Amino acid sequence: MNKHALLCVFFLLGLASTFSQTGIIKGKLTDALTNEPIAFGNVLVLGTDKGIATDIDGNYEVEGLPPGLYDVRATYLGYKEQTQYEIQVTTARPIEVNFALEEQAEVLEEVVVKASPFRKTAESPVSLRTIGVAEIQRNPGGNRDISKVVQVLPGVTSGVAFRNDLIIRGGAANENRFYLDDVEVPNINHFATQGAGGGPVGLINVNFIREVDFYSGAFPTNRGNALSSVFQFRQRDGRSDRLGGTFMVSATDVGATLEGPIGDKTTFLASARRSYLQLLFKALELPFLPTYNDFQVKVKHKINEQNEISFIGLGAVDQFKLNLDANETEDQQFLLASLPVAPQWNYTNGLVYKRYRDDGFWTFVLSRNMLNNEAEKYRGNDDSTEDNLTLRYRSQEIENKFRAEDVRQIGDYKLGYGINYEYDKYNNRTFNRIFTSAGAQDIDYAADFNMHRYGFYTQASRDWFDERLVLSLGIRFDGNSYSDEMSNPLQQASPRLSLSYALSPSFSFNFNTGRYFQLPSYTLLGYEEGGQLVNKENGIGYLKNYHVVAGFEWNTAANSKITIEGYYKGYQDYPLLLRDSLTLANLGGDFGVVGNEPAVPFADGRAYGIEFLFQQRLYKGFYGIFSYTLGWTQFQDKNGEYVPSAWDTRNIANLAVGKRFGNNWEIGVNWRFQDGLPFTPFAASSNLVANWNRNARGVPDYDQLNTLRQDAFSAIDLRVDKKWFFDKWSLNLFLDIENITGAAVSDTELILDRTLDENGNPIGEPIIINPDAPMDEQRYLLKELETGSGTPLPSIGIMIEF
Repeated sequence: MNKHALLCVFFLLGLASTFSQTGIIKGKLTDALTNEPIAFGNVLVLGTDKGIATDIDGNYEVEGLPPGLYDVRATYLGYKEQTQYEIQVTTARPIEVNFALEEQAEVLEEVVVKASPFRKTAESPVSLRTIGVAEIQRNPGGNRDISKVVQVLPGVTSGVAFRNDLIIRGGAANENRFYLDDVEVPNINHFATQGAGGGPVGLINVNFIREVDFYSGAFPTNRGNALSSVFQFRQRDGRSDRLGGTFMVSATDVGATLEGPIGDKTTFLASARRSYLQLLFKALELPFLPTYNDFQVKVKHKINEQNEISFIGLGAVDQFKLNLDANETEDQQFLLASLPVAPQWNYTNGLVYKRYRDDGFWTFVLSRNMLNNEAEKYRGNDDSTEDNLTLRYRSQEIENKFRAEDVRQIGDYKLGYGINYEYDKYNNRTFNRIFTSAGAQDIDYAADFNMHRYGFYTQASRDWFDERLVLSLGIRFDGNSYSDEMSNPLQQASPRLSLSYALSPSFSFNFNTGRYFQLPSYTLLGYEEGGQLVNKENGIGYLKNYHVVAGFEWNTAANSKITIEGYYKGYQDYPLLLRDSLTLANLGGDFGVVGNEPAVPFADGRAYGIEFLFQQRLYKGFYGIFSYTLGWTQFQDKNGEYVPSAWDTRNIANLAVGKRFGNNWEIGVNWRFQDGLPFTPFAASSNLVANWNRNARGVPDYDQLNTLRQDAFSAIDLRVDKKWFFDKWSLNLFLDIENITGAAVSDTELILDRTLDENGNPIGEPIIINPDAPMDEQRYLLKELETGSGTPLPSIGIMIEF
């Protein structure tokens, strides 16, 4: 299409968008505790003259709204007012905004506590950030991926630019937990690292999301098995009026979402997505060709006002091939030598049943999830015979879960309690062939185990002094049948205390402390030698730490807030991997498998720092976030000395700002900065022929653990959106450029030094420095290769909603 034709298309779209098209906001007001409808409540669309009262069943509908972002407020006498922010109104479908209002305590004096535009609970008055779907969609450089979006928040970073490993307040990537509408999802990324959880691309469809609660501390007691963070994804319901959907195509993938009613009481949401990265990577002559596929579904059936049930489904199929034709440059040869073929698939299915009563509600969750992870590598890659096989890995993790939770009001107290049970299975088949000067050595083993996991919790909350003081106290217990050390829940008692005190209507002091436990990865628990679970015999138990967090929060009159929080996390008995004498907390930021080796509970650790956040919700067309974190993370080395961990970032700063213009244009810019991460230099023995033939890469010198640092990293991301609204459908064009400045992340590897041709490409055999020496003393000539990525990643996309 030539430029004149393209201009004509944009002109016609712009002309069509000038026709008067309006949207609808509708929903329901209910009691947060009982789900009873609130009749004759008031709903106001802020910044307009639009408002309405709910009917006898609590329903409302506001019509005649021009497409755009709106704040919607609900009020009713005797209840706390509630506002939902940045609701995107479109002509494609009515936007459903439901309010669950909490009862207002009866007071004799004027209530001094101002309703905050930002979510805060009695259980988690600190370290809780709520992210709306509009914030996810417009985040520059995020490309609608929640794992990238949260990196603008304080205390959050990632180890490598092209991955979604979430490092929260210095904790390792395996210390995070994710829930999708109360169903626990072990992994939210494609090509996940088994034992750690991170990956390069998120798999959750943002079109399903209503908002996300992100806890970097102060976890409520009904969310266990986490040391660093908890994510609660709350999905919207499918539309109830007619069939509709969304179609999106971008530079990396194509996807479709379909939604609508199934009868009078049931709605559904379903989506599927497939990437075409392999075509792009092949055109760029990259040596690896990944393809990802994912699906997501939600079906909700409302039995009556007191009972509802939902089905949640999420899954991915990831395929991976080597591009053997890309074998000319040193970069290409290094990757081909080190990368295995690694297909993977996973799924999570769950049923969520809610039953409401006059004093509260029950939640029952039944779910199953499974991960199938494989890897295969041949020496030389092009000769796929059994004689050249160096790695064949097959592993599965299966979890079957049940959880029951009750929330009720007893006088002035809000009480929650519940139980959970799991039956888990793990298997591993590993073949590894090591080539040495004496020949090939085979390591071949199989591991299987299953276990029962169980836990229970309780938490009580209450406010005093006209809601100025809010206290919450809870405790949970966890155990399992894997070993005697972990079978007694009393050994894993996890008490938690939260406090919030309003010093003025908009200024408060917040505090939380708690003790937390997390089960080690199945790869660590399932490592086997000689028919024995080695790490069971070594006494590996729950990972554990304690948190202390305190800070101040100020909510301004312009829908913004400022928070300052200090935190301390103390770790105890973290696993030390015996092969390299390396703490497990240093791993998890790369592909493959983490923890599949012998370990002992040995190392203590600590992470501490201070965080600053300024967050401005949409106000007069502007929005933005500025965050800064100064933090330290240290773990003991094999000598018991505290040294920086691999995630000791020190200084992290983020500034994301945006502006909405007329005619539905929007521009956002994100600036990211972080100090370089520590790393370990390579050992002098790396170039021994025997070592290189065994590892095909440099050997880290863990006697100098994390003594060097990468360069500091700073990058700028840009996003531009333009929307058009038509009768019953809308169109969104976007340009999202990650790392527009081309900043490089320093990453050095060792490679074989070979003879080069006239084009600078390596040819011939590896050079041996001392060919006349005995075989066990011969050394290759090696050189350093900078593999850091400094390429802008543009994504141009089209989204059609109907």
